[in-house]
Parts: sequence; structure tokens; C-alpha cells
Amino acid sequence: MTLENLAQVSNYAVASATGILALAFVAYVAQWGFARNVAPERERVTAGSADELPQASVPVERSNMAGGIGLSLTTLATIVLLVGVVTRGLAAERAPWGNMYEFGCAATVAALLVYLALVRVWEIDWVGPIITAFGTVVLGASAMVYVPAGPLVPALHSYWLVIHVFGAIISGSAFFIGAAASVLYLIKSRAERNTPEDKRVGFLWRIPASAKIDQVAYRVHAFAFPIWTFAALIAGPIWAQYAWGRYWGWDPKEVWAFITWVVYAGYLHARATAGWKGKAAAILALVGFATFVFNFVGVNLWVGGMHSYAK
Repeated sequence: MTLENLAQVSNYAVASATGILALAFVAYVAQWGFARNVAPERERVTAGSADELPQASVPVERSNMAGGIGLSLTTLATIVLLVGVVTRGLAAERAPWGNMYEFGCAATVAALLVYLALVRVWEIDWVGPIITAFGTVVLGASAMVYVPAGPLVPALHSYWLVIHVFGAIISGSAFFIGAAASVLYLIKSRAERNTPEDKRVGFLWRIPASAKIDQVAYRVHAFAFPIWTFAALIAGPIWAQYAWGRYWGWDPKEVWAFITWVVYAGYLHARATAGWKGKAAAILALVGFATFVFNFVGVNLWVGGMHSYAK
């Protein structure tokens, strides 16, 4: 297979994965929709009579089926997108994350892989709608800055670049999972405060309690932060020394990478020393993810600097 054919396979795979991921989002939304009038399991069993249970189980079965379809489609989208990323690398004869388009595809497949792994470990399929929606948006936006597969500029020819960007992809995907959990935490905790016991129906009440969601968010961020530290503050400066002859130059992308590091460091420090939990911690985590996204999108498109050739 020629390099041109590999590039075409990659393009078709990425486009197909985008469509499949959008269908997965629809399935997850249907999962929530089918359970909109369903009470938590313990409430249905105690409040309803034996005759009512078969009727109550119908929307639950539909909800579970939709959730299973969503998870299956997410798995399929991940496989197809992984094919697209690998064939892109083969077509370009290098690591497939040398520009915004490639980074968006690689980061999305990494986030999906982390999500699927954590579904098996912590059963976090409840963040599926956020993961698939944001992943679809990222892939769609990446297509808007598509560039043909080809060689990189000389400054990017370094294995330290491969390490630097790979670390950013892994940590960024974990930050995304943590941000999704933080969003659901804010929604669930507010509902727990404001919703009477007899009004607690719908899929929101079938997912873990807000305290459990908060714990998942913290663990994911604690995993991602050391990787981001290595990628942004160790591997990045080493590559900068190789490419530009200096370790740190206050380039806009370097500054925003440092800002992201400071925000997440503050988040983890506050949780570890001051016992921060709940709303304040979740908002700070979302601020950190916002700085990460701005570094990836805003700096590349609107600010410029030494990293501008990575568009």
C-alpha cells in the first residue's frame, strides 16, 4: 500500500470514527432519556408493589440497552480512530502528532482509551455523554485545520518532541476525563441539595453519589498531573534547547503550559493540604482544563509564537 493510499485510509477512518462517536452520543442521551421517570433501584423496590415492578423494569431495560449500545459504539469508534491515527503515522513516516489536526485525533483516541479502561475499573460509563460529545466536537474541529500527511519542519525532528507531545496527549486525555467527572459532580451535588427524596427520578439518580464522582475526578487528576509535569516542564524544555538553543523563552505556548501546571498544582495542593472538596475544587479543575484547551486551540490559532508551525 502506497503512502497516498495510507493517507486516504486514515482520512476515511477519522471521518467514520467521528460519525460513529456522534451515534454513541445519541445512544447515551437515549440511555438518560429512557430513565427520566425511573426512581433509584432502592426506591422502586420499596415504594412500588410487586405488580408495578415489571412495568417499571421496561424503561430500565431500554435505558440499559441504550447504554450498552453507546458503549459498544464508543469502543468501535475508538478502534476505527486508532486505525486512522496509526495509518496517518505510516503515511507521514513519523509520529502522528506533528500538527493540530493530528494532535486532535491522537488526543481523542487517547481520551477514549482512558475512558474505556476506567469503565472496566471504576464503571464510569456515566460520563459517556460528555466524553462522546466533546470527542465528536474535537474531531470535527480538527478536520477544519486538516493538513495533508507529510514531513515536519527541521525543528520538529527530535525524539524529545515525540516524548513531549505524547506526554501532553496522555495527561490531556486524563484531564478531560477529570473535567467530565467534575461537571457531573457539580450537577449531581446541586441536585442532591435541592431535590426532595420523593422527586429523585431519572438517570441522574442512578449514577454514583456526588462524593464518589468527586473521588473519581481527584484520582484521575492525581494520575495526570505528574505526566503533565514531565511533558510540559521537562521534556518540553529539553526539546526547546535542541530546537531553539534555549530551555525556556516565555513563548506564549510555554507560558500557558506553565499556567495550566500552576492551576492543577493548586488544585491538588488544596485538596491534599486544605482538604478542599466539592464545588470549589471542581470549579478549579475546570479552570485548569480550560487553560489546557486554550493552550491547544487559542494559542495556536490566535496568539502565534515559536510553536506556530504546529498548526
